[in-house]
Amino acid sequence: MASVIQRIKAFTRSPQGRRTVEQVRRAASDPRRRSQARQLFDRLRTKR
Repeated sequence: MASVIQRIKAFTRSPQGRRTVEQVRRAASDPRRRSQARQLFDRLRTKR
C-alpha cells in the first residue's frame, strides 16, 4: 500500500501532476462545479 502512496506523491510533484492539481483546485473553487459534485455525492449516498 505504501508504494501506491509514494506513486501518488511522485505524480503530484511532476509537472503533469502539478497541472492536474491546479485544474482540480480551480474546479473546486467554481460554485457551479461544487454544486454538481454535491449533487453527485448526494445521489450516491441515497442509493444505499
